[in-house]
Amino acid sequence: MTDLYRDPTAPVDDRVRDLLARMTLRERVGQLNQRMYGWDAYRRTADGFELTDALRAETDRFAGLGALYGLFRADAWSGVDHTNGPGAQDSAALAALVQRHVIASSRLGIPALFVEEVPHGHMALDGTVLPVNLAVGATWDPDLYERAAAHAAAELRARGGHLALVSALDIARDPRWGRTEECFTEDPHLAARLTEALVRGMQGDTSAAGCTADTPAAFAPDKAPVVLKHFAGQGATVGGRNSAESELGLRELHDIHLPAARAGVRAGAAALMSAYNEVDGLPCSGNRALLTQLLRDDWGFEGLVMADGLAVDRLARITGDKVSAGALALNAGVDLSLWDEGFTHLEEAVERGLVTETALDTAVARVLRLKFRLGLFERPDSTGELPSPRQGRELSTALARAAVTLLHNDGGVLPMPATASRVAVIGPQSATTGHQLGDYTAPQSSGVSVLDGLRQLAPPGTDIRHSPGCALTGDDLSGIPEAVAAAAASDLAVLVLGGSSARTPDTGFDANGAARNAVSEMTCGEGADLAGLSLGRAQHALLDAITATGTPTAVVLIQGRPHVVPEQAGALLTAWYPGPWGGEAIAEILLGQAEPTGRLPLSVPRSVVQLPVHYNHKDTEYGGYVDATAEPLYSFGHGLSYTNFAYGPPRIEGRVIEVDVTNTGKRQGRSVVQVYIRRLLTRVWPRMLELHAFQAVELGPGECRSVEIPFGTDQLEQVGAVEVRVAQSARAALAVEPVVVRLEARQVRV
Repeated sequence: MTDLYRDPTAPVDDRVRDLLARMTLRERVGQLNQRMYGWDAYRRTADGFELTDALRAETDRFAGLGALYGLFRADAWSGVDHTNGPGAQDSAALAALVQRHVIASSRLGIPALFVEEVPHGHMALDGTVLPVNLAVGATWDPDLYERAAAHAAAELRARGGHLALVSALDIARDPRWGRTEECFTEDPHLAARLTEALVRGMQGDTSAAGCTADTPAAFAPDKAPVVLKHFAGQGATVGGRNSAESELGLRELHDIHLPAARAGVRAGAAALMSAYNEVDGLPCSGNRALLTQLLRDDWGFEGLVMADGLAVDRLARITGDKVSAGALALNAGVDLSLWDEGFTHLEEAVERGLVTETALDTAVARVLRLKFRLGLFERPDSTGELPSPRQGRELSTALARAAVTLLHNDGGVLPMPATASRVAVIGPQSATTGHQLGDYTAPQSSGVSVLDGLRQLAPPGTDIRHSPGCALTGDDLSGIPEAVAAAAASDLAVLVLGGSSARTPDTGFDANGAARNAVSEMTCGEGADLAGLSLGRAQHALLDAITATGTPTAVVLIQGRPHVVPEQAGALLTAWYPGPWGGEAIAEILLGQAEPTGRLPLSVPRSVVQLPVHYNHKDTEYGGYVDATAEPLYSFGHGLSYTNFAYGPPRIEGRVIEVDVTNTGKRQGRSVVQVYIRRLLTRVWPRMLELHAFQAVELGPGECRSVEIPFGTDQLEQVGAVEVRVAQSARAALAVEPVVVRLEARQVRV
């Protein structure tokens, strides 16, 4: 007779209970541990791969393996590159080799979860690199992002990976934070819509209804369960310093930092990762009020909670030792550790009465349930079909194109006029693709820089000359005279400036992979926080020198955070970190072959002394300074086009807002209709504005269309009266005539 847990036709919960009843305490503890760096589990040989003694020791320790992190991870920290790591064609074979060993080491034949970083594409050799989250936020296009997320999931599963770690929940509130690039936005509504798109794209329809014995898994072969990180409030660390404390009141936490997580849970996210920071004095990984009372009891979340790297061991600062640290995390609601020692002592914690076996089994059941839902017991080494690299490049480029945001364009410097036969491409970011990629990126062997893109796409006969001018960091000004000569002899100067999250082999790393020292030209990324937001002395000197020539200049910023850049150039646009083919997308927009459609996902400050700067601050009578304005340089939602749009007054009919949008220019373009609310009658002090909904509309020259946007979500159920403002940015919303709406018993009355 087949054991019940091996019967694919049996209900998943019945299979979990049957398997749990057969497991020893040691085996159950092993399912909650994710100890190894995956790159230490194998070595490349002349014939393929061989397993290491380190992997054998780990599987011997708990008679199996709960999960393995980063089997395919490739970067400067892991030391994996094309000479020693698995590529697209042999990853599945490596995954199968490791999985066979894990199953053979387990008395009950329990497979392992292979957990991979997928922050903006699968972080593996030959994986498609997408623009970073901040660029995704600038697209204001959840549908496009959903398609890109689906491609990333298909790549992960085709290579043998199972569980995708994806940044989605951090809200950008201080741009000095090096991980700002991992945030979608400063706004909870926009973050929630993109988080929903991420979950839909990567997981698909995870309903088990209709599954048969032949296809028992809840996840399709090209879909991957996601771990949304980080929960919660990590974007609010004091001073923008990585892993610093977060001084958050509960209302701020719920208003700003939890909506994206709530949306992800409602969309069916399989797992969340607890953050490093503390909430009300208690680190998230030991915070039962957050991980159990809120997440599970109030929200009804039934999935997995994973701790961030080494976060459980940090709790020993509170508990006194790592045994009790592991107990605190488990009792708080953490199910799966990441590299911690604390969870390895859970047997001792049970024996000491710090953890009950019931609590332990609850966590083990969540791990096993996900393995059953993935179909790993039936097909432990099955993989989906590897998607087309061409499709990946097209999706990455489309996201990059949609993210490019035109901030100002005085005198019509852009698009590049047909009379510009000589173009100088200048700047430390102009001829490289490495600095376009962002943090958490595997080594790349292809890409298109801004210089490459212009040379490929400019009209035949265009004389394109190049000079870097200076490096991204440092004070060396020796290259500026050559750059000035190139600009002075040209009809247009394209000056490409910014920052970089590119790590190098000589970067120092903490045990959790964060950069310990920013070397080379790394100015952004995990562990690379800034006290200021300037580009640095050399880049500012280059900007001054090029604009002083009088040649029309377009500045392109490639960056992982908003830097403060003077408006002295004729045109300024930001592409964030656009990915390896971002140079092609940027060139298309510079040349006018594509329209700039990006909109700012966060506010751009005038100086660092203004911080914090975000549009949805609390309403106040005294908002300015004596010596400076408190207004940002560019507001949330801002972005120019090569055409112009006019909005009619909004009309509210039932649960729908209607507004007429007209393209008043001579080119086709895309406008993002942004609906803001301002609460009038509230029980607590209101915010100045809150994004309530948005919808893009594509219009030809002279075309007018009535845009309908749903109105009246949960965001409004608890308020009596609001102003509704429809505009093209947060700043513009404050200048338009509002419509006052009263909500009574779920009915809208204008």
